Amino acid sequence: MSDGDITPPNPFGGIPFLNDMMRAMGQQGPLNWDLALQFAQLGAVGDTPDPEPDTKTRLAYNALADIADLHVRAITSLSTGPHDRHTEILTSTRARWAQRTLSDLRPLFTNLATALGTRDTPAETPDDPMAAMLANLTGMMAPSMMGMSIGSMIGSLASHALGQYELPLARPHASEILIVSSSVDSFAHEWEIAEDDMRMWVLIHELASHAILHSPAITDGLTALIQAHVSAFRPNPEALMDSMSDIDPSQDDAMAHIQSMFSDPMVLMGAVRTPEQESMAPVLDAHIAAVSGYIDFVVDTVSAQLLGASSPISEAVRRRRVNVGNSSHLVQQLLGISQSRVQQQRGRAFIEGVVEREGTAALPQMLTAAPFLPTPNEIDAPGLWLARLETEK
Repeated sequence: MSDGDITPPNPFGGIPFLNDMMRAMGQQGPLNWDLALQFAQLGAVGDTPDPEPDTKTRLAYNALADIADLHVRAITSLSTGPHDRHTEILTSTRARWAQRTLSDLRPLFTNLATALGTRDTPAETPDDPMAAMLANLTGMMAPSMMGMSIGSMIGSLASHALGQYELPLARPHASEILIVSSSVDSFAHEWEIAEDDMRMWVLIHELASHAILHSPAITDGLTALIQAHVSAFRPNPEALMDSMSDIDPSQDDAMAHIQSMFSDPMVLMGAVRTPEQESMAPVLDAHIAAVSGYIDFVVDTVSAQLLGASSPISEAVRRRRVNVGNSSHLVQQLLGISQSRVQQQRGRAFIEGVVEREGTAALPQMLTAAPFLPTPNEIDAPGLWLARLETEK
């Protein structure tokens, strides 16, 4: 084996069937995308129906989008689609949403898998033959474990997603927006909200997100920072064994701890947060808070115009955003995105502070270039951000 060959030796080389299986696993790249897709779709559908939307529903959404689009453009002065026309609204199943999201986020998860497969120093081969075999087997299984973990997380996200922008991330498919129509209608029924009102609110949120997240500051700044955060993970092969050694079998909740551990991709993948990520976190948090706060401001303003100021939808959706399942929070943790209640309040306070001082006209300037996104100090003191804008004009 050459010095540059880091492929672990096959512990089943003498057993033809297992040898072929292990060779196939070793050739699948850093992440098994077939498994990721299967687990994503399984998690998205679960045990509940995932109906295919009919043409009538899609046409109804696009008709409502014509109204929402005019108001979003008026407030943001941003384009929501080509030729002064909003982006096409596609009604989708949960399974298709999962497939599209996995495809859209593939570069991020590929970088993550590559980072977790990186060793700063060559791994030492254990003296114990059995330990050496298990270490090699773990290395070969890593892409499959990664695929199952990533797929499960995206599936969980898909199980409750209402629209394409469940996470404040730009999507490469700028020509269309996916709406999970059955989930929207289910949410409306659960909260006793008029169906057309709920659909309109989701469209306002998606069109506002689409316009804001495809601005230069996001594509050149925030997206690049998230890529850097993901690529800065480093592996800890002992993470799983260390976690298991902390469990006391005599405790009543030992089994619950084990189940929680094996459902945590951060443990299974051995993802260790690095000092580089710690230094990025304040900046990433500030950017996410400001961008999410701006989206919420636009949504609230347009919703008040079209649905009335007393509409309960925004608060209901934001509570749900905070209370989503553990896997959804893990996606955010891996990508460095925080949508906690504290972050929501922080972003809202920043936007309100800017509007109180300068009105709404100052807000779009934040999106014109990456350097205009607020710093950690500025997100908590909007006056500082406005003062910097004045000096850089």
